[in-house]
Amino acid sequence: MDEATHHKGKTVLVAVNDIFFYVKLRDALRAGGYTIERARTQDEVPAKAQALRPAALVLNMNDPAVDGLQALAQLKAQASPHALPILAFANHEEVETWQRAKELGVTKIVSRNEFSARTKDLVDEVITGEKTKHDTIPTA
Repeated sequence: MDEATHHKGKTVLVAVNDIFFYVKLRDALRAGGYTIERARTQDEVPAKAQALRPAALVLNMNDPAVDGLQALAQLKAQASPHALPILAFANHEEVETWQRAKELGVTKIVSRNEFSARTKDLVDEVITGEKTKHDTIPTA
């Protein structure tokens, strides 16, 4: 079974409005056989997560249209029995954001550079539950 067939039908909810990161994410996930659903606003993140029950959520913690920490708090408050793997990315200098995101249940948070370099692999990792050596919180 090829990789695209393996992921066929798996929906990934994407809360990424930055065009550079969105296009990179879209192209990588489509090539891997994933279906993408986009959340463009704050309110769409918890609503679509509950309605779609996606395989994962990708969240840009620096998105001006979606407050990443608020979205995580809203998802945590839903207390859904469906454990949603969450891949977040943020500026590597925002140590407090990284720590707070982990407290709110992010499965994995990485720097914007790592996200850009390893997009599809990172999504695969949060969906499969595989841990990597990259799971570290930066220090100031």
